[in-house]
Amino acid sequence: MTLLIVLIAVALLFDFLNGLHDAANSIATIVSTRVLAPRYAVIWAAFFNFVAFLIFGLHVAGTVGSGIVDVDVVTDRVILGALGGAISWNLITWYAGIPSS
Repeated sequence: MTLLIVLIAVALLFDFLNGLHDAANSIATIVSTRVLAPRYAVIWAAFFNFVAFLIFGLHVAGTVGSGIVDVDVVTDRVILGALGGAISWNLITWYAGIPSS
């Protein structure tokens, strides 16, 4: 049960950092060209991220869950390791100013 709570906390941290990293990339041009003020650009990004979820739903998760990944191999520790790697990558590329998604 403790590992599950840790996994959820780490997944939420990854989600936050991923949004921080990717939303900034998606609005950089619109802010730097002064088409929108930063506040409105953030609202713009949040709105369209939510709309994308409504339109595309869980199709990616459904595809991954339909045989691409062997479910027997994926354990809690594998998920934790993948999240750790993804968080590290997001932080490294953010700190170095390398655009990635």
